[in-house]
Amino acid sequence: MKHVMTASYLPIEGPSVWHGADMLADKRWIFNLDEEEISEINHALETIRQKKIPWQKITKEDFPLERLSKKLSEISQELEYGSGLASLRGLAVGSYDDIDLRRLWFGLGLHLGSPLYQDCNGLLMRDICDERQDTDTLFKHQLQTESGERFVSSKARTLSNQKLRFHTDRCDVVSLLCVRQAVQGGISKIASSTAVHNAILESRPDLIKHLYAPFYRSRLGEEKWGETQTYSLPIFGVHNGNFTSHYSRTYIEAAQEMESVPRMSDAQWEAIDLLHETAESLCFEMSFAPGDMQFLNNHVIYHARTAFEDDVSKGTKGRLLLRLWLSMPNSRALPEDHSVLWKNTDGGSLRGGIGQAE
Repeated sequence: MKHVMTASYLPIEGPSVWHGADMLADKRWIFNLDEEEISEINHALETIRQKKIPWQKITKEDFPLERLSKKLSEISQELEYGSGLASLRGLAVGSYDDIDLRRLWFGLGLHLGSPLYQDCNGLLMRDICDERQDTDTLFKHQLQTESGERFVSSKARTLSNQKLRFHTDRCDVVSLLCVRQAVQGGISKIASSTAVHNAILESRPDLIKHLYAPFYRSRLGEEKWGETQTYSLPIFGVHNGNFTSHYSRTYIEAAQEMESVPRMSDAQWEAIDLLHETAESLCFEMSFAPGDMQFLNNHVIYHARTAFEDDVSKGTKGRLLLRLWLSMPNSRALPEDHSVLWKNTDGGSLRGGIGQAE
């Protein structure tokens, strides 16, 4: 992804720049498991089962996937040097119980990258579902708006059935395995952040500079006592010709509820409004089927979710995705000022995830 010279800022070129309509007809990002690969997965799983290894303790060596590793390598290349997204399909999730599914998903993830902590208490795999509870109170995430209402954290929004706005996660690649669909909704929306960047640069070059400048964000719902912690980071960044975007409006809005944080300008609000509108116009929608695996490179992809409904009236289990956050061995180097979030900015370094509670 190289830059083409214009006035002050440069549009991005390369296969990560795409419009949603084009991706619907493009199959480069879709991969399918064959019978031999599924057999190899089952053989690795049987070995783990016999050894009674908990899924959190599995190593790459414990879960050999010689044949499938070739396809996973192709997926890794597509994520970093191609479109930035990949879908792996064909797993019959109904053939496995909950424990084996987690062993399988974690073992497969180890062949792509290093799983990262997703909360401050060592969580390595997140159940993405409607928990139907007051998640913020449960985890003691307390932040109030100026009007005295409780601010709903990003974690609480994720673990509900409400829609999620376009955002990125704190990892190189976010990976989702669909176990169960919702009765209605829960559609995945995916947009190229490089295409969003280029569209804003073309339509409103006066606003692009604000997206390359720092925005304050809260750590609410992430690190322990995150409602009192903030950091400052640009939404767009470029290093050695490679683009990166880290964005979640919820963390920006949370920071604006803190007295210690400078107020955002009208132009800054207009810039992130336009970012959302542009992502909506350039995205495509993708339904999850049970067994589908989705991989997204957070540096070049924004993702969102529509609201969904579960039918649990007769004891039916609701929508469930299993999420892994992966640090990738072939990741790009990042600008030095991104260390405030990523810690390590070197390409291929172990980085991302949530800091652990002492």
